[in-house]
Amino acid sequence: MASLGLSLDPNYWKNLTITEEDLQFLYNYLLETETPQTAAELTEVLIRERIRREIERLKQEQAAGGEIYQPKNHYRPGQTLRFPALGMTQGVVVGVRPGFNPDFPPFEVIEVEFDSQTRKEFAAGLAEHALNAPITINDQDPLLNPKYVVKHYGRDIAAKLTAEFETNPDLVRIAGAWFPRALLVDVSVGYLNLAEAVLEMAGGGPLPTQAILEQIELPSDVNPKLTEFSLNLALQEDGRFDEVGPAGQILWFLKRLEPEAVQTPPMFLKYVPADLPGEPPPSILQELNRLVFDELENQPALSEDINEVTLSLIFPHWRAGTLPLTGAMVNLFPTAYESPRVRFNFIDEEDGSTYPGWVVRPYRYIYGLQEWYARQGVIPGSLITVRQGEKLGEVFIRARKKRPTKEWLRTVLIGSDGGIVFTMLKHTVGVEYDERMIIIILDPERLDQVWEQTHRQRVPLERIVRSMTKELAKLNPQGHVHAQELYAAVNLVKRCPPSALLAILASLPNISHLGDLYFRLSEEEASHE
Repeated sequence: MASLGLSLDPNYWKNLTITEEDLQFLYNYLLETETPQTAAELTEVLIRERIRREIERLKQEQAAGGEIYQPKNHYRPGQTLRFPALGMTQGVVVGVRPGFNPDFPPFEVIEVEFDSQTRKEFAAGLAEHALNAPITINDQDPLLNPKYVVKHYGRDIAAKLTAEFETNPDLVRIAGAWFPRALLVDVSVGYLNLAEAVLEMAGGGPLPTQAILEQIELPSDVNPKLTEFSLNLALQEDGRFDEVGPAGQILWFLKRLEPEAVQTPPMFLKYVPADLPGEPPPSILQELNRLVFDELENQPALSEDINEVTLSLIFPHWRAGTLPLTGAMVNLFPTAYESPRVRFNFIDEEDGSTYPGWVVRPYRYIYGLQEWYARQGVIPGSLITVRQGEKLGEVFIRARKKRPTKEWLRTVLIGSDGGIVFTMLKHTVGVEYDERMIIIILDPERLDQVWEQTHRQRVPLERIVRSMTKELAKLNPQGHVHAQELYAAVNLVKRCPPSALLAILASLPNISHLGDLYFRLSEEEASHE
């Protein structure tokens, strides 16, 4: 006969509350193991402990508080019974009478009172009945399976644990790992000065903690993991050092030797939100955002199964030697538990050469490609393919090359008054590009001056949009301007996300939307100088 199993409430893990008992258990666990643990690792430990506790509780409930009701037994008035089919609810037998059913041998019917309002009847003295199966813990219940619980509820539980740990002064965290403060080794300022010297000799870094420990000779007569964690925390709390390793790897860098562009956004990437006249039309914004990659837009992350993205550069990123860290790109680059900056290596897929890269998480861009852009002949509008690396801390990059040909391309000229003029000129290019995004820049330094002048004079974005629309319209016989090419043009002189551009276009009375992201100036506006 199959046994009946006691199981957890279906919402047990979903509604789990972290208790003081849980926190004390994990604190003692860290003391005993003397090994720093991430919230995810501690979550699995807690889940296993909770399952152990709940199994004990179910066993105690089974053994306490009254006899388990089974139809084969006989009962008398006054007996307290517990009913597995009713969630182990308790009831008191208040009556016994003979039962009658021609299909069954003689049996009894007991009347059970659960509260003053509820009475139910049950069979007794029946030797053959499904509920006579022995009561055990249901080991097939997925909610009592640690792997199942970790997979389906682990992330939420880890977030709850992290929130609790962050308010606990007895715990410290470095690179996502937690540890009791009481066990830390004291690291004096002298050892930190030696660590600074080691990093300086390494060009600023990055170096793993172990490499630093080997050179500063910090006493390690305790658990080596304790020593390493203690140094990590001391470095983290000293403003001279920056932890720049990807998640799962701790690497240190001297802040003063980091590129300036990873501490402060380059001029070309700084966006000053404008007072917009309204909201951009959602459907048009969604359409444009499918064509461009802009870190200033809140685009959702793509599936982790997508490990390669091809994008077209706008002038600000080309000039700064950066890439946008958009939702489509975020899974391709290393991240970190806490570090605002992550150091990694770009690998050129063509020749295997390596270029140091930085993920600047607070400002959502990737820095380190100025040399590579110049070497590959990359220009604004070029197509760049980025692919997730096979190793931690590596990302592959490829310029889409083609046989050099001479082509008519949109070219920017700068007047003596600093005004922007577009014309079509022939240029030799050896890279693939997006036809709507490509812009040939003959004098980047002169354009830098226009950029600075635009910001110094606080030229309104609306005026820039209107001016660029007029200029681009001259290159099209119908006078039509596509939002994507206008986006690339406006970003020649002022950082502007698609949403701001479309909000302004929607508000200008002399510009009409023709559909498919095409816009047109009224004849009056187009002829007005």
